[in-house]
Order: sequence, then C-alpha cells, then structure tokens
Amino acid sequence: MFTILPIKGFIDQIDGFFCDGIHAGLKPNGNFDLGFIYSDTPCDVEAVFTLNKFQAAPLKHYQRYEKDFKTNFVLINSKNANALTGEKGIEDINTIFSSLDFDLLNPIMSSTGVIGNPLPIDKIVKGANSFDLSSKGAENLSKAIMTTDAYPKTSMYEVKLEDGSSFKIGSVAKGAGMINPNLATMLCFICTDANIPKNDMKELLEVNSHTTFNAISVDGDTSTNDTVLLLTNRKSNAYDKEAFKEALRLVMHDMAMLMVADGEGAKKAVAFEVINAANDEEAETAAKALSNSLLVKTALYGEDPNFGRIASTIGASRVTCDDTKLVISYNDVVVFNKGEFCFDAAREEKAGEVLKNDKYKVICDLGVGEGKFTAYGCDLGYKYIEINADYRT
Repeated sequence: MFTILPIKGFIDQIDGFFCDGIHAGLKPNGNFDLGFIYSDTPCDVEAVFTLNKFQAAPLKHYQRYEKDFKTNFVLINSKNANALTGEKGIEDINTIFSSLDFDLLNPIMSSTGVIGNPLPIDKIVKGANSFDLSSKGAENLSKAIMTTDAYPKTSMYEVKLEDGSSFKIGSVAKGAGMINPNLATMLCFICTDANIPKNDMKELLEVNSHTTFNAISVDGDTSTNDTVLLLTNRKSNAYDKEAFKEALRLVMHDMAMLMVADGEGAKKAVAFEVINAANDEEAETAAKALSNSLLVKTALYGEDPNFGRIASTIGASRVTCDDTKLVISYNDVVVFNKGEFCFDAAREEKAGEVLKNDKYKVICDLGVGEGKFTAYGCDLGYKYIEINADYRT
C-alpha cells in the first residue's frame, strides 16, 4: 500500500536539488531566459526525446555520453533551439561547459526557441557563471524556460510507503505550441529522491510517455528539441515500483494537461476518448487523428458540435468502423447513435452547452471490439496564427 499526496511547491523542495533562472540577454524584453538544475550528489539520468529526424544539438550532445553516465548539472536556455546547427552546435555546448567556473559532472544542456541560429555563447557563459548553485529559485527556472507559454508549468507529489518511508517527485516543464503526439515541442525536467533502480527509470519513463506526452496535440507539429529528463539522487533511500510508476504518471499527466490547456491561443482542453475499437492500436490511431484534425479543432473553437467532422475523421483514419455501430457523445450528450440521426434542435443546444466549457470529453464508441485510448487536444483559433506568424520577430 502507498499514499500519493500532491504538495505545493517546486522541485527545489526535494533534498539535494537546487535551481534558478535569470535574464542572460537572449530575450530582448528582459524576461528570464537561462536556468539550471543542480544536484549536490551525482544523479542517475534517463531521457526520452523527440521522434523528429532532425534532432537538435543538445539531444545529440546528451547521446554522446557513455551509457549509464551520471550528471549533477542541467543548463537550460530559451529563445534559441540550437537546432539545425550541425556539428558546430554540439561544439558550442562543449565550449560553454568548458568555460564555466563550476565543478560539473557530465553536464547536460537543453534548449528551446528559434531553429537555425547559433547559440550566443558569450551571453550564456556570462549568465551561467553568475549562478549560485545553492539557490532555491525553482519559480525563476520555470519562467526562464518559457517561450510562447502563457504560464509556468510545475507539479509536485510526496509518496508515503507502507513501511513509513517516503520520497518526493516533481517536475518543471514548458510547452504550448508545436505539440504533436511524438512528445511535443516541450521540455520537461523530473526530479526525485527515490531510490529507483536504473533499469526501472527508462522503463517507467517510456511507459508513462505513451499515455501522457505522446497522447497530446496542439497543432500536429513535432519539434526538434522535445526532451523529458528524469533525474534521481536517491537521497530518500525509499522506493516501491508501483508507487513510483503511478507518481511519475501523475506528474507527467499534470504537465501534459497543462500544455494542452496552454496551447497557443487555446480556450478549450478536450479529451478524445475512443472506446470499443477493434484493438488498442486502432483506438489510439482514431483518437490521435481526432486530436490532430484542424477541422475538428476549429469546430471546437467555434463551439460547434459538428459530429460530422468527428465521424469523418475517424473514417479517414482507416480504422475498423461501421456507422451502424458508431456512437458519438459530447460528455453525456449523445449526438449520433448507431446510424440514427438524433441531432434535433434540443440535442444540439445541449451539446453546444457542453462545448462552452473549458474542459470536456468527446466520446466515440466504435462498437467493434474492446480497444480503448484517450488522446488530448485543444481548439485552434486566430490567436494561434497571430503567435506563429511573427514567432521569430
């Protein structure tokens, strides 16, 4: 038995972890743009990265370390992605780390922002050398990693085990646009003092990614820099695999839902729940097709319960389906029932009321098997175009 309790605060509440964020001059508006996470003891680390073939330099730099390396430092910058910068992008990371005044063990760099520009090395080195590694400034860090995010994204839990021991797990993340179910354009840093075995770290990170970060979509675009890092310093000496798996899922789900809700210009966070598909794989295909569909997203923005767009998208996904078995509902309002058109004026009004909410479900019962999967998405409106039309400037 175990108990998982949400707690207020940031990752610097976890014993041995320190962090902060500053303005180093990368952003012209004076906002924070450079941050760090430091552990006073070496951490085991695991990661999952974007499936984009053009992985950014920080990801390639990480993957050049020997397997099972330990680290004590993560440096994170916003405004510049250090992507499509070739070998020089990796060399620039090495130059930055060799220029820092700290005693670092296999330091990791993570970047987000505009693709194609070289890093402003001098600004980053000067800013990083001003860090106080004893800082407890996680709130500043959460702001420093933001790009088009409307707000910081954090989550914290304490897990109490049956033997009386306990551990903490928390995260800080960014992500609001270029989000597609192959992670997202997102950075997520998860810290814990749990005594988790190295082999469990990768397994549980990948398992939970499938139903969280790999199940969300804002705009159907997959970034070059998507990264989820899991770091443990094991200071609590406490661990239970099932408890950790669930706590990690909660942290990752929290972050994923905050990203969907913060989709650039988004007003609606919607769960697309596909049930009774031929199998889980087909349910996932259909659910993700719905979360990615521009026609569906714009209907959500207009608060238009156009179930025809839902049905059409499912059919176009090429999964096993039959309109005489299909049931579509907005929350508990059934709008299409096994070939029966039940969308009269009263039903449309009730469905429209559901779509006025900030959060709701679109439930699609395919009626052909036992497969199920839930993907998460948001609406798409004018603000998205405004943000992305002048993103570089």
